[in-house]
Amino acid sequence: MPKVKRSKKPPPDGWELIEPTIDELDQKLREAEIEPHEGKRKVEGLWPIFRIHHQKSRYIYDLFYRRKAISRELYEYCLKENIADKNLIAKWKKQGYENLCCLRCIQTRDTNFGTNCICRVPKGKLEAGKIVECVHCGCRGCSG
Repeated sequence: MPKVKRSKKPPPDGWELIEPTIDELDQKLREAEIEPHEGKRKVEGLWPIFRIHHQKSRYIYDLFYRRKAISRELYEYCLKENIADKNLIAKWKKQGYENLCCLRCIQTRDTNFGTNCICRVPKGKLEAGKIVECVHCGCRGCSG
């Protein structure tokens, strides 16, 4: 499969440090897309894609905000080229959403009663011993 097209503008300094990890995650994403989904529920086929997308965005977020290992220019390049999800990262910066798994889990229009997803409920408020999986992305609890 051909590589994802990037803009004609060359990547900023520091790209060579994160490029191997980004390429590895892109390869995992391609493998998840072509993976057979027989025997799985309809929604379960997309869960690996959501997990890899989250992992790639979290990698860029951690490098810039936590470790301060990449420049702002490289961070903005990654957002502009859609290497990382800028809307998800914007939510991670807000209090209470630091561990958010995906944006679909906080959209109230996707649920029957106009509430958040079950994975957003704190584990202390759930029944003991009950295993909860998000229908959208397979998350088992991202409320913190």
